Amino acid sequence: MQTNEERKRGEILLTPGPLTTSVTVRKALNRDIGSRDKTFIEMTARVRSKLCKLAGAEEGYNCIPIQGSGTFAVEATLGTLLPRRMGKCLILINGVYGERMAKICDYLGRAYEVYKTPEDIQPDPCEIASRLETNTDITHVAVVHCETTSGILNPIENIASIVRNAKREMIIDAMSSFGALKINLKKIPATALISSSNKCLQSVPGIAYAIIKTNILNTTAGNANSLCLDLHDQAKYLDKTGQWRFTPPTHVLAALDQALVELENEGGVSARETRYQANCNQLVDGLRLLGFNLFLSKMQQSPIIVTVRFPKNPNFDFEMMYEALRKKGVILYPGAVTQEKTFRIGCIGDINKTDIDRALSEISIYLASIGLNSKNLNRK
Repeated sequence: MQTNEERKRGEILLTPGPLTTSVTVRKALNRDIGSRDKTFIEMTARVRSKLCKLAGAEEGYNCIPIQGSGTFAVEATLGTLLPRRMGKCLILINGVYGERMAKICDYLGRAYEVYKTPEDIQPDPCEIASRLETNTDITHVAVVHCETTSGILNPIENIASIVRNAKREMIIDAMSSFGALKINLKKIPATALISSSNKCLQSVPGIAYAIIKTNILNTTAGNANSLCLDLHDQAKYLDKTGQWRFTPPTHVLAALDQALVELENEGGVSARETRYQANCNQLVDGLRLLGFNLFLSKMQQSPIIVTVRFPKNPNFDFEMMYEALRKKGVILYPGAVTQEKTFRIGCIGDINKTDIDRALSEISIYLASIGLNSKNLNRK
C-alpha cells in the first residue's frame, strides 16, 4: 500500500478499473522477460494456479489467460463454450455489461434470449427457473456478478443453484468482483468464471482470464469463430508447453504475479473485501452528508462502486466538478445507467479511507466554490 504522503501527492483513480495500483506492482513492470524463458513459463503456471485457488477451483477447472481487456475474455468464453448450433444462451441483463454479452452473441452468430430488469433491480430467480423450464432449447445462462453500470450485486449463488437443477451450464462475468468478494466454485456450480487483471486484483490492464470446467472445455474444439479467442486451443497449448500461443504481455503478467502476492499479504479476499467495504461505507456516508442522493439502496449496494444521482440544482455540472477534482489528482467516473443522469465513484484499488476522505474533501471544496451545500444541492 502507498503511504499517506504518496497519496496526497499523486493521482488516485476512483474508477471501476483501471485503478490505483501499488508502487511495487508498477515496479514489477520494469523487468524485461523473454516469453519463452523458463522464468516466464514458471510465472504463467504460478499465476494460473493462484487464480484457480482464489476461485476454489483447484480441481476440475482450468485457468486460461488471454491477452486483452476483460471483454476479450468474455467474448472468448462465449465463443468457445456456446455451440455454433444446437445451443442457446439466456443472458440476464440489468446493465451495460449484460447488454454487451448480447452484442457479442450477435457478432458471433450465437442464439440467445434476454431476461432484462431495470438497472436497480436484481433478476428474479423464480423467473429464471420458469424460463428454463419453458424453454428447453436454452443450454447456458450468463450473468454479471457485480454490474458496475450501477454497482448492484446479482445473486449468483441462487442463480447457480437454479441453473444446476435445470441441468444447464452457467457462465459468470466476475470482472468487478473476483478478488474482492468470495466466489467458491466448489459451492457455486458454475461452468465458467471470467475476470481480468486490472480490477480487484489491483494489477494493470492487459490480461484477462476464464476459469472453466476442464471436462466441458475439452468438448469445445471447433466452437470458436476466432483463432486468437479460442480458449480450447489456448488451454491445450498452455497445458502442453507451458507457453502462450502468441506473444504474451510479459510485463503485465509480472505485475499480476506481484499483485497476487500483495493480495495474499493483505490477508486474502476477505481482508480486501473488508477494506473495500470500509471505503464504501465512508464514501456513502460522506456523500449523503454533502447532500447527494444515491442510485441504489444500502441493501443493493456492492463495495465496488457507488452510483450517485445528479443533484437537482441547475448550478451543478458534473463535467466542471470532474475537471476541478482531476486538477487536484482525484479521478471520478462518468455514469452509465440509462434511467437517469448519474456519476460514479469507485471504492476499489490500492486505496483506503484516507483517499476517500481526500475525495470527499475535494468534492466539498468544489461545491462550496459554486455556492452549493447540503441544503440547496437538490433545490431546483
